[in-house]
Amino acid sequence: MAERSKTPRHVAIIMDGNGRWARKRGLPRAKGHEMGAESVRAVVRACRDAGVKYLTLYAFSVENWIRPKEEIRGLMRLLRIFLSKHEKELHDNKIRLRVIGRIADLPKDIQKELKRVGRETEAYRGGTLVLALSYGGRAEIVDAIRQLAGKVKKGELDPRRIDEETVAAHLYAPDIPDPDLMIRTSGEMRISNFLLWQLSYAELYVTDILWPDFREDAFKKALKEYAHRHRRFGNIE
Repeated sequence: MAERSKTPRHVAIIMDGNGRWARKRGLPRAKGHEMGAESVRAVVRACRDAGVKYLTLYAFSVENWIRPKEEIRGLMRLLRIFLSKHEKELHDNKIRLRVIGRIADLPKDIQKELKRVGRETEAYRGGTLVLALSYGGRAEIVDAIRQLAGKVKKGELDPRRIDEETVAAHLYAPDIPDPDLMIRTSGEMRISNFLLWQLSYAELYVTDILWPDFREDAFKKALKEYAHRHRRFGNIE
């Protein structure tokens, strides 16, 4: 029988359209990213109100490092502001901060702040905000394979015993359940190297709304659509 849950436990979002939002208004791309940060706050609140336990945001991909240096500096500045300005909101709402990706690629001061906030919120059970930073789905799988290969080489793991559970246990956040719903803004019909392993059975929802305009009402609409989906996981009706 198909599983049908009214509220997704885990929502993942590809936050797309900041640049287009700014361009349509004759503004610099940085302004689009600033407004996008406000949408992050709105969706975090909406998740809390709806009972969504995990929210994963594709904040910065491994491919984003090829963008102009000025834009990258601006994005890192916004991340610093987010951590300093909105940390209190995480504490007030008992939300845990997690980070996935190749964190060592980030500036040292940001790495330090991410670790500190993560450590100080790790006991919270009001919800979990996962930031995907310097993240790529293929990179995550490659990193898992490297770990497995190292264990095989040391004689700690029999390669014949490697199965899906073994691989999943070596991903960045193996304790976090796979997303039930993946939202992409700006109307693009692709997953852009995001959570390739974890999205295997997620429901996909694409909206033409650009990320800076995606607020509580738009999120609620996505949840309403999800509530009408029938998740079969390979089974028949």
